[in-house]
Amino acid sequence: MRDRLPLWLQKRCGVERRGAVALAVLVAVVALFAVQHFWAGRTQPVRAPETVRAAAPRAVAPPDAGASPGASSGPASSGGPGIVVDVSGKVRRPGIHRLPPGARVADALRAAGGLRPGTDPAGINRARLLVDGEQVVVGASASAAAAPPGGGPVAAGSPPAGPIGLNTATLDQLDTLPGVGPVLAQHIVDYRTEHGGFRSVGELREVNGIGDRRFEDLQNLVRP
Repeated sequence: MRDRLPLWLQKRCGVERRGAVALAVLVAVVALFAVQHFWAGRTQPVRAPETVRAAAPRAVAPPDAGASPGASSGPASSGGPGIVVDVSGKVRRPGIHRLPPGARVADALRAAGGLRPGTDPAGINRARLLVDGEQVVVGASASAAAAPPGGGPVAAGSPPAGPIGLNTATLDQLDTLPGVGPVLAQHIVDYRTEHGGFRSVGELREVNGIGDRRFEDLQNLVRP
């Protein structure tokens, strides 16, 4: 039938058909972009963040029931830094005992099991502070407990005889020196702890509170 139409009409129909096809393709592309834009811009549901559950504290295991509470000797059972003293004489458990810093004679006696029955505690200053490496002799006479030149045992509550060793003397022994009270005695102990001991008597001048006049009074009464 198309062959019966005039030539000009056949050409016009072909042009209109191609235009219709192009228009349909264009409409399809526009519709595709519109759908994509609508899908990308849709409202997204917001999810609330999950609550972080706090970790439950671990249960601390109880100490071993088989451990003996008296396995250590004295208050230094924690194994931390402390001092070591030798307790001898009329005590139940003489020997070497480790004590915490700042321990006193009463702590050393307690670590040694206490005094033996019948021992007179008179003359023992249980409140005296101890120093590392000290020997506490209980029940010895003052003459027997006098410190020899090389250092030796010190009876609890008994002043030493002869020059006092700056590196081994206790606070009570330093307190017996002329012009030295508890505060200055503590300064001397603090200095030797900080500097690892006295190398000479002249180093005593560097202790806080000791001037030239006091040093002259002490230089013949002490030794390194």
